[in-house]
Amino acid sequence: MAISTENLYSTAGIQLPKGACVVIVRTEWNAASIDKLEAGCTKVLAENKVPYKIITVPGAFEIPFCIKNYWDAHKYKDDKPFAFIALGCVIRGGTPHFDYVCKAITEGVLQVNLLLPVPTIFGVLTTDNQQQVDERTGGIHGHKGEEAAVTALKMIALKDSFSI
Repeated sequence: MAISTENLYSTAGIQLPKGACVVIVRTEWNAASIDKLEAGCTKVLAENKVPYKIITVPGAFEIPFCIKNYWDAHKYKDDKPFAFIALGCVIRGGTPHFDYVCKAITEGVLQVNLLLPVPTIFGVLTTDNQQQVDERTGGIHGHKGEEAAVTALKMIALKDSFSI
């Protein structure tokens, strides 16, 4: 059954603070699938006139390291991000590697979410096969790249509302 994305992907009424920007950290691994996630992400950010930067890391395991170190290098600069979006795609193979990487990236994103003062959005697909990836990058299960960008905008606005 296809999901309705009409309200899920809506950015209507979101009030972003001045200077809001997003850093997308994406993987080289499974590049064709990540390209689709990135395209969905950047489409939503561009439609909402939110500047973004894209950083590429080798694999999903490296995403949290990159996010933490980017924050540390930019937290006092004018270009500090208001949110990060982690984009990756881990497809199950015939070894336990899938389980280790999925657990590590999930825990890593959780850690940076609790450690940093800005949200990190989990845009990492953990699937059994390419068909499931296709279903989540514009197929019957919506577009997880677009969803990640909308979530980032909503979290930026939510965090900003705490200081009002």
